[in-house]
Amino acid sequence: MAELGLNEHHQNEIISYMRFARSKRGLCLKTVDSCFQDLKESRLVEDTFTIDEVTDILDGLQTVVHSEVESELINTAYTNVLLLRQIFFQAEKWYLKLQTDISELENRNLLEQVAEFEKSEFTSSNKKPNPELVKPKLTPLHDGASELLQKEIARLQEENEKLRSRLKTIEVQATSALDEKSKLEKALRELEIIQGDQKLNPTQDLCELESNMADLKYKLEKTLHDSTASQKTLEENLISTKHDLLKVQDQLAMAEKELEKKFQQTAAYRNMKEILSKKNDQIKELRKKLSKYEPDD
Repeated sequence: MAELGLNEHHQNEIISYMRFARSKRGLCLKTVDSCFQDLKESRLVEDTFTIDEVTDILDGLQTVVHSEVESELINTAYTNVLLLRQIFFQAEKWYLKLQTDISELENRNLLEQVAEFEKSEFTSSNKKPNPELVKPKLTPLHDGASELLQKEIARLQEENEKLRSRLKTIEVQATSALDEKSKLEKALRELEIIQGDQKLNPTQDLCELESNMADLKYKLEKTLHDSTASQKTLEENLISTKHDLLKVQDQLAMAEKELEKKFQQTAAYRNMKEILSKKNDQIKELRKKLSKYEPDD
């Protein structure tokens, strides 16, 4: 580390810029000196001058010097902007974000430190120029470390995208939670209003509630009694119906038997039975006769 608290490379870059600034400053001073010299040679040719003539000469000199100094200050500001642009552009290639503190530009201690640094660097007679000071521009390094840095940057970018996605999810959840909270608060306020209204007439509400409960109890008891009676009636009707059904079935069986018995006792039934018996005998006789004519196997 050197006097300005920077490493050797950055200190050499500052020395290079200070050399450039010193040359521009020298040119500006020479321009101002030439303005005065031109005035002496062109206007101060008389032995005596009036007040108006002196005023006119000084006004002209002021205009020329003001223009030259203003032009140089503007050019210096633009030059500083270009220098910062180079530094920021190089930093952005490495995905870095630099910050500046403008208030430090008027720090007297730091300004005096820079003045001492300039004095020690440019007034030493035996100071040898550093070959690194002639570098035309800043260039990023290309080595193994840069590849590792690029991989780390890619990893950080991927992690950043994941965090953004997670943040969106959390924001959606937070919004949903806020909506739910608002609904609950609204419901709570409505409940408090209802409770407040109920507190205004507690006796009336209690009487109404007791009356409603008594009415409901009476209706439930009546419904239960009616249901029990109806169930008992249905059970009795079911038993009676089953008995009636059995009776009807017995009567039907008896009627069928009686009908069959009466039919068997009729003359038509007896005649039909005799005819069927004769026919059966004839069929048997015919089968015997036919069996005589059938060949033996």
